[in-house]
Amino acid sequence: MHFSSQARLLCVLGLGGLSSPAALAQANLIAPVRGQITDAGAAAPVPGAVVRWLQASPNAATTTDNAGTFSLVRPARAAAGRLIISALGYRADTLTVGATDNTFLRVPLRRSQELSEVQVEGRALTYSALTPTNSQMISSRDLAKSACCNLAESFETNASVEVSTTDAVSGAKQIQLLGLDGAYSLLTVDNLPALRGLSTPYRLSYLSGTWIESIDIIKGMGSVVNGYESISGQVNVRLKEPEKSERLLFNVYGNDLGKFDLNLNLATPLGKKVSTTLLLHSDHLGRRVDRNQDGFLDLPLATQYNLFNKWKYKSGTGLVTEIGLGALRETRRGGQLGFRATEADAYRQHYGLMSRTDRYTGYAKTSYTWPGRPYQSLGLLLSGTSHDFASTYSFGYLRGTGPVRSVRTYDGQQQTALATLLFQSIIGTTAHTYRAGLSFLRDDYREVYKSGVPYLIETPQEQYQREHRNRLEQVPGAFAEYTYQNARNLTTVTGLRLDYHNLYGWFLTPRLNVKYDIRPTTVLRLAAGRGFRTANPIAENAGMLISSREFVIGGNLQPERAWNAGGSFTQYFTLAGRPATFVADYYHTEFQNQVVADPYTASTQLLIDNLQPGGRSFSRSFQAEVQVEPVKGLQAKAAYKFLDVRTTYDNQLLPKVLVPRHRLFANIGYATAFDKWRFDVTGQWFGPRPLAHVPGTFDHLHGTGAAMEFAYTPRYAVFNVQTTRAFKRFEVYAGAENVTNYRQRTPIIGADAPFGPNFDAAMVWGPVFGRLTYAGLRFKID
Repeated sequence: MHFSSQARLLCVLGLGGLSSPAALAQANLIAPVRGQITDAGAAAPVPGAVVRWLQASPNAATTTDNAGTFSLVRPARAAAGRLIISALGYRADTLTVGATDNTFLRVPLRRSQELSEVQVEGRALTYSALTPTNSQMISSRDLAKSACCNLAESFETNASVEVSTTDAVSGAKQIQLLGLDGAYSLLTVDNLPALRGLSTPYRLSYLSGTWIESIDIIKGMGSVVNGYESISGQVNVRLKEPEKSERLLFNVYGNDLGKFDLNLNLATPLGKKVSTTLLLHSDHLGRRVDRNQDGFLDLPLATQYNLFNKWKYKSGTGLVTEIGLGALRETRRGGQLGFRATEADAYRQHYGLMSRTDRYTGYAKTSYTWPGRPYQSLGLLLSGTSHDFASTYSFGYLRGTGPVRSVRTYDGQQQTALATLLFQSIIGTTAHTYRAGLSFLRDDYREVYKSGVPYLIETPQEQYQREHRNRLEQVPGAFAEYTYQNARNLTTVTGLRLDYHNLYGWFLTPRLNVKYDIRPTTVLRLAAGRGFRTANPIAENAGMLISSREFVIGGNLQPERAWNAGGSFTQYFTLAGRPATFVADYYHTEFQNQVVADPYTASTQLLIDNLQPGGRSFSRSFQAEVQVEPVKGLQAKAAYKFLDVRTTYDNQLLPKVLVPRHRLFANIGYATAFDKWRFDVTGQWFGPRPLAHVPGTFDHLHGTGAAMEFAYTPRYAVFNVQTTRAFKRFEVYAGAENVTNYRQRTPIIGADAPFGPNFDAAMVWGPVFGRLTYAGLRFKID
């Protein structure tokens, strides 16, 4: 399919595909003609329809994608023109389009022979045919296939992103893309970088599922507009828009562990130009549950209060402004059943964990489009975040006289400010578009990590430097991006940005994305580029704090640098007369420098330092997925993923801990007429994963040069089901996760002696508490 200047700018270059016009993503920025061709009788999309200019070259044409949409670049020096639209089995149609007409056209085609009944065709599939990047979307309908209480649960019906539990005590989760930890994926909210830095351990719980309109997943290198940090890809969360979302949405959820979620979304217009939405969320788990009877809570006691408020202003004369404000407070208490944080010397009497987070966010996005020049605009994006947390852990270590019960703490503050000034326009025609701009990032990190272990030979000054990790980053940058589209089958996006880091000097970030339509239904994409990021070694390995390992962090850590290259092949076809999609992709990420957390070399320590000289660290990812709708109402998708992720530890190239080489995924959903009943089943199979040392043991022959026998996890599968019954204004749903009740036998090693040298809750690879059942209700007023 053919990718227009607008779609290219919106979906690829950073503000992609967003519903937020204040992010310069409003539909009237670029001049090509866009629209959707539908069946006049069934109101369903018409894929494969030909859209061409009258009295223009044969190349000035395109075809509609599976959603019936098209984007057609105007011929050079074109004034008002006439579009010819034709499709097999339909009557051709002709319409006149003005020279500055940039509205989204909706054209119904009548069948050559009218049918006596209305037949609704299949829904559009998730892989875009337009974007030059390998992009897919998780829609609001997909999100409703599972409980989706927060962002961590939003990927349960998606094969590309894997969500894993960091440990068996805190309940923290992280995503993996291309086999790499979530820190290497740029996570954005409404296409502004968010939930980064010290928020990494628990960030997936900071966005309620009911707030999310959709999620865009981009594999490989994206745009330079959003900065230099993306290495494995981008995950963009689109929150509900004030002018488009429901006037009221109320959701209540409860499960058999005793957790309850309450959500309330309110949206209203305040006149013709102003609209607002208020998003509220609260969840609470106050029941102590220990199903595997290891003496530890299966999930921490937790309470969260979270709100977000959006305001949008549209002048009608080219000026659009959006403002958002958010606040969050969360507390967690985990550990042994007998742990009570309020008791005297609580952390030495029983093993316990206590954390508290206060987070405040705000942003303002303003864009102005020149009158009479819908392709030219100027935008200013501003955002700020204050993230403050405190956490306390029980800790046991060995001294000459034996085990010692102690306490370690990890507290942090992060103040972030980001500003981007962005200009976009064309060179001659909309076949040649460009973006250029300036940015400034300020990150102020203040971390205090006290291990509780005395170092008898260090001075008070040395102790202070070891325990306090303060870092102020100030990064001004400039970027430019050029996009070419030949209006037929080729799109290229070339970007370059140059940043100056006050601590690490100059960063040069080149990126390239190419899309070539071999045929209208066959798309080939290639991507390559470079990324940089500064690591936060404690926050990004917080799960390891719940073990007897002591953190040993190298001095003067350098920023991480990596190249990513790969591509995808997409084939659209029909099965039983209905649209289907096959996608295969491969990506290789090669680190020039990485901050490596080494659990192999020392049995009682986690060694964190830059990749050793001459060492390698890489990820190779292959995925093949097919999506079909064999009969009306039945949608199915299946995928296979292969991951080869390795790093050099103490001169030996070893597999990364807990990353499975093989994974299978399948999802089947069925909906009756008018979506009154919906049934969904999801299954995932995981191959063996390598495990690290059990602390205090020497079960690997690491560093000896001998053949090593690693401990591996068993193969296992989990299945989730959900049923939904919809009524006029509300729907009820019920489901079960891990239907077969599969459990990791020993999620906490040394649970009977948590202050001993062998304690480890960080080697979690499977379900901890077995089967989970839940039910909920959604009430909605449009």
